[in-house]
Amino acid sequence: MEILDFGWIGEYRDLLLAGLLTTVWITMVGGFAGFIIGLACAWCRIFGPSGLRPLPSGYVELIRNTPFLVQLYFIYFALPSMGVSLSATAAAMLAIIINFGAYGGEIIRAGIEATPKGQFEAGASLAMLPGQVFRHIVLKPALARIWPALTSQLILVMFGSAVVSQISVEDLTYAANFIQSRNFRALETYVVATLAYLFLATLLRQLMKCIGWLFLTRRVKG
Repeated sequence: MEILDFGWIGEYRDLLLAGLLTTVWITMVGGFAGFIIGLACAWCRIFGPSGLRPLPSGYVELIRNTPFLVQLYFIYFALPSMGVSLSATAAAMLAIIINFGAYGGEIIRAGIEATPKGQFEAGASLAMLPGQVFRHIVLKPALARIWPALTSQLILVMFGSAVVSQISVEDLTYAANFIQSRNFRALETYVVATLAYLFLATLLRQLMKCIGWLFLTRRVKG
């Protein structure tokens, strides 16, 4: 039976840390920007002009019905033929933004559509403008309802970001692949990578829980 050996961790510690930080960076930036896009899509599909609604609907259907890896390859390999050349990191971040924007938009739309019509009528009876009704009466309770689903989707996006190593983004998976190609300890290397992803997922879930409580749950109850 082969004896597990983790003595190589010290030698590759900086590489693992750099990969972990890259994964965190592209996930957080991509998640934040994707949330803004998703929010805009949800608003446009529900409250926007009827002539514009097919645009976000088509975007959401296109992204949700194609693999993330294909989207990544299209941005990194196909766009340069159209005159748009991006670095590997920029292409990965853009792919995450576009992907999370589509899935997040559907989650946000579901939360908004679950809002009782009485809340819209209550806002109108207070002479509030449509934008004020949406922001203060509809959006916050809707986000509070769908925050766990949004959190889970962001974690799935972080896991999916592992494929960005295919275009040479030096994330956590890239670091793990590089290390096992040098030390030939595939089992130990991927055990460490798995534990690192588990740590990141747990940390991200707790962070999102705190953000939800601070900006949504506490204020809704208050």
